[in-house]
Amino acid sequence: ISRCVEDAVLLFRTQLKSAPRAVLSVKTEAITADVFGDPVQLGQVVLNLLQNAFYALQESEGLMSIETGRVADRCFFKVSDSGTGIEENVLPHIFEPSFTTKPPGEGTGLGLSIAYRIVQDHGGTFEVETKVGLGSKFTVYIPVIPDGISGKAV
Repeated sequence: ISRCVEDAVLLFRTQLKSAPRAVLSVKTEAITADVFGDPVQLGQVVLNLLQNAFYALQESEGLMSIETGRVADRCFFKVSDSGTGIEENVLPHIFEPSFTTKPPGEGTGLGLSIAYRIVQDHGGTFEVETKVGLGSKFTVYIPVIPDGISGKAV
């Protein structure tokens, strides 16, 4: 998981160069457990969450962070921002295909629905915490590979 995050952050940093008042903090743990998964797809989820966090920053100014870790039998990555937050009436719809709060021409509404599907396909789950005006935190949990089982691991 940490490697997927590091690779996605590398790509995302080029986008950040245009916004010197946006700060990204990265904290990856050296996780010894592997997860079943496609590193390209998981990296796509990370990149989408980072881009959404960046979009949530007002006037491209604020803080974003990403961290990785492990809790019991799951690894996680967590993307947080100090942006606008998500209104309560909108929250139940954020993973629906074609749902967007962005103005016409700025978003398709597919990013989070695709990310959600990728996470589900990996046996994982999303947690979302948000407060209007204070920002949001998206945490993705992916199960680790049990001992004694082999397969395509990330």
